[in-house]
Amino acid sequence: MKLSDHNLPPGEVVKKPDARRNRLLTLKIRRKRWLDVHLWLGLALGLFLSIFGITGSILVFHAEINELLNPKLLTVVVPDANSVYKPLAEIFQASHITMPGHAANTFAKYPRNNEAAFKLAYSVPLSGSQQGITESWEVYVNPYTAKAIGKRLMSSSDSPFPKTFIGFIFELHYALFLGEDPGYLIVGIMGALLIISTLTGLIVWWPLTGKLRQAVTIKFKASTERLNFDLHKTAGFYSTLVLIPVLFSGVYMDTPQHVVPVLELFSPVTYRYWFKSNPTHGKPSITMGQAVRIAEKRYPTGRADWIYGVTEPTGTYTVCKDGVEETGSLIHRRCVVIDRYSGAILDVDDPAIGTAGEVFTDWQWPLHSGQAFGWTGRILVFLSGLACPVLFVTGIIRWLQKRKANRLHKFQQTTKRILLRP
Repeated sequence: MKLSDHNLPPGEVVKKPDARRNRLLTLKIRRKRWLDVHLWLGLALGLFLSIFGITGSILVFHAEINELLNPKLLTVVVPDANSVYKPLAEIFQASHITMPGHAANTFAKYPRNNEAAFKLAYSVPLSGSQQGITESWEVYVNPYTAKAIGKRLMSSSDSPFPKTFIGFIFELHYALFLGEDPGYLIVGIMGALLIISTLTGLIVWWPLTGKLRQAVTIKFKASTERLNFDLHKTAGFYSTLVLIPVLFSGVYMDTPQHVVPVLELFSPVTYRYWFKSNPTHGKPSITMGQAVRIAEKRYPTGRADWIYGVTEPTGTYTVCKDGVEETGSLIHRRCVVIDRYSGAILDVDDPAIGTAGEVFTDWQWPLHSGQAFGWTGRILVFLSGLACPVLFVTGIIRWLQKRKANRLHKFQQTTKRILLRP
């Protein structure tokens, strides 16, 4: 007892520990409710979290893996140190002649380094007995010679399964092979629920007694049961800071039409799919190469990366460039939305001039892929993805252990009551 306690009213010294004990009891009851939410979300969605985590870890290095599996298609030999790319029009023409005349060029991907091929995607509607089926193809061109290296079938609308390994992983990760509708919506809802599961896990993890060191370490010499518990709580804690932004960005990319209206409650946001080209009678569409030149006039620095083609009369070109150096922004990626007829710039994704909501959306892909922080970010996203199956397996084991302990306790209580009967 402190000396100052002698001046307190009778019984006050006793009330202080009681107040702390009651508060701790209240927190434990509240935490039990959050534990129930965490438990049932984990049981219902833990397997899907594992799938998203493993496939996400693979996709962090999808370009490297793709080139490793298909070196003859996706890599080229640099002629010499001073070699430059052929004109863009020649590269596009080299790919166009390998495809049927009615094929639509839907996407193009600039080489990611000096040894990578130029990739162009095409949508090809079939005819005759296969009418109604659309195939997706990719053509690979050597940018130094403007010669087509080869092509391959990526997917077909009559099958939910892509034809390539990386395509298979992408479709599993973003849509669970359910297609854009309803696959993206279902995965988006799952992602939102998994964010809740992650946050409730953090609430349950928080040590009520203040022993933070014990909460962030693993006792490797402890019992198997304790080791499993420590693995679950520490893996959850260390991966939370990465998982929450990765999960949210996944929800945004799968269901932007639902996320953007919520963001607009706080700050104006534009989204490139909202913009439409204005068909002009007698005026032909500009080419993808011309769209790239328009974007390069807007942003002279950096290098072109993704080019989204047009498949509908009101569709727009979108050209994305990486490495654009501008003051006032940590993100060096810019995307320009262009009218396919007039060549007018309809919108730009530019964190240096965008609203708070637009800057927030601009961060989502770099955060999801880990590219926002270079190799460090990619490795962190890779490791957090691998943590997902660990969380699921250790969570299931923990649940089974507690069920067994509860059943044993109930059996012992029942046995005790039977033995105590007169």
